[in-house]
Amino acid sequence: MEDFEYYLEHKIEKYYIIAIEQQIIGAGGINFEANGKTAKISWDFIDPKFQGLGIGQSLLKYRIDLLKSMDNITTIMVRTSQLAYKFYEKNGFILKEIEKDYWAKGFDLYSMTYK
Repeated sequence: MEDFEYYLEHKIEKYYIIAIEQQIIGAGGINFEANGKTAKISWDFIDPKFQGLGIGQSLLKYRIDLLKSMDNITTIMVRTSQLAYKFYEKNGFILKEIEKDYWAKGFDLYSMTYK
């Protein structure tokens, strides 16, 4: 939670929320590398009660479409874990690298790029 709070206070660039009846059920962001050509999908979450309904997929598609419309963006990437990488793989991301215990012990970094 501390990492997420730090992100929201210091690193946020574009961030989108999904709400139903004024209750936030999901969110996800976009950050940009200093080169201005690489965008990173960041801090995705969907309330478990709403997972499996296509909400996360819609939020991801919205951001990908937005990034595709930006002429300067040539690479879209995501850094995730073994818990979520299949979701991104199913949505067009290709696994590039795995780094063991990156996020915490037992939580590996899966670096992926959108094809």
